[in-house]
Amino acid sequence: MKELTKIEEILMLAIWRLQDDAYGVKIRQYVSQILGKEFTYGNLYSALSQLAKKKYVNKSLGDPTPDRRGRRKIYYTVSTSGLNALKAARDMNQKMWEDITDYAFD
Repeated sequence: MKELTKIEEILMLAIWRLQDDAYGVKIRQYVSQILGKEFTYGNLYSALSQLAKKKYVNKSLGDPTPDRRGRRKIYYTVSTSGLNALKAARDMNQKMWEDITDYAFD
């Protein structure tokens, strides 16, 4: 399994947290809020494309809506291999931070 980049980890966690509401605009808003700065659509869709290529996320089309002039939203879900990659990233982070307290940075 390939190691996740930090942005891939953040995006997959955002998708996982948003559940049925995980589509481009909502993912971007959530990630921008977490990062504390604007996350561009170019960066978003480039990273989502890579995650889909790695089969860490699945895409599905929503129903067409009048307010989108009949276009469909693309919804994202974290795949089983994506969940495994997230668990591996979490485990690695926990091991790396083990025994390092807040006082170490004072």
